[in-house]
Amino acid sequence: MPPHRFQPPRPVATWAGVRDVARFARQAAQLLFPFLDPALADDPFHDANRAFHAGVADPVTPYGEDCLALNVWTPSANGARPVMVWLHGGGFASGSGSWGVWTGETLAALQDVVVVTLNHRLNIFGYLSLLDHGGSANVGMLDIVMALEWVRDNIARFGGDPGNVTLFGQSGGGMKTGTLMAMPAAKGLFHKAIMQSCPPLLAVPRERAREVADRALHALGGVDALQTAPVAALLAAFAAAGEGSPGVPRQFGPVVDSVTLPRHPFAPDASPLAAGIPLLIGATSDEITSLQGFRDPSIITITDAELPARVAGFCAIDDASALIGAYRAARPDRSPAQLYAAIASDRQFGFGAIQLAERQSAHAPVFAYRLEWQSPVAGGRFGAPHNLCLPMIFGRDRAPGVTGAGTGHHALAASMQNAWGAFARTGAPGGNWPAFDVKDRATMMFDAECQVVRDPNFAERLAQAALRARI
Repeated sequence: MPPHRFQPPRPVATWAGVRDVARFARQAAQLLFPFLDPALADDPFHDANRAFHAGVADPVTPYGEDCLALNVWTPSANGARPVMVWLHGGGFASGSGSWGVWTGETLAALQDVVVVTLNHRLNIFGYLSLLDHGGSANVGMLDIVMALEWVRDNIARFGGDPGNVTLFGQSGGGMKTGTLMAMPAAKGLFHKAIMQSCPPLLAVPRERAREVADRALHALGGVDALQTAPVAALLAAFAAAGEGSPGVPRQFGPVVDSVTLPRHPFAPDASPLAAGIPLLIGATSDEITSLQGFRDPSIITITDAELPARVAGFCAIDDASALIGAYRAARPDRSPAQLYAAIASDRQFGFGAIQLAERQSAHAPVFAYRLEWQSPVAGGRFGAPHNLCLPMIFGRDRAPGVTGAGTGHHALAASMQNAWGAFARTGAPGGNWPAFDVKDRATMMFDAECQVVRDPNFAERLAQAALRARI
């Protein structure tokens, strides 16, 4: 096991000669999603989820603790291209920079940019807070900082411009991006940011992080056992915390420690460290359908009678009538299941993205979007689900389980990829896409026909604003 477990990363030792880096480095130790676990390959309960995520995982590269590594795709080692550093999704618990849905060869070639993905410590290995036990917190985030330092020092040798680095990520990767915008150690290591399907407003409360650390240490046998416990035992302690289960708030993630993360990233406002960093941010309209629908297919068949209780439970409120009323008035042709998907998706993703755009727009140019194109998969029941943005950016046909196997999304994928490439080059997505401000709220609506709309979903936004902030 690594000798510096749960400690900040250290630079890699130098080596003589040429090192063979033709294969991906080790993936971070993690619990596999059930639908990606080979041991459950014959379990029909996961078949639909497996089909949706076909081609996502990297089944070849081994897992392990010593995982801090980067992958680089470049059109040429000559020149000084924009650099796009991708932070993978999977919350703070799972994922890998080598997963097939976001490898960088297509984006690099079509947009003439250098694409970097990376692995870093996750779950209990990267986000067990030992602040109250004489140790560190946020070491998974510090891994990313060290990777960005490597980019600064070395990317010119791969045809990249170290003075033009865009950090981008989706879901958990977007949360990592937003967190880095508030970390002193990351200041100056990137110059623009893109956040897809994530609102990293708040860090994990320190008290919650302490409580889960106490439980994990008790299960493992105390602080002294951390350096000797097998990987399987540490992952078992992580699993026992129920991270990611319905109704369980995030416990393993960035924590405000007054040093590496001095304050919440975007609450009550944007961190001063984020000043001057242009931001492109948005979400899909039906994020929750793929996140919740596989484990709870009943959300697809919710009735009018069931809707109030389902919305109240998801949003942690006593009376959902005003919230449902606002959405129903704006979307009179939508079914109860579609209303639930819209409300829950905005609660978890969309409204937070709007709040973050509001706060960052006081300090830098912000460009807001919403992805509304309806996937034909499963008869269209998923709408515009979580992960739909990934093939639009990294390769239009690499996730047919998400987009369907047809060509209906090809023009949209080209539009989105061109916007991301333009933003990486210049800090603006180009075309007829004005910056967001709190007065006009210009938002690019990505659909079969793309258009800018001023303050879309106005009534729904006000209804979401009346709810208690999510942590």
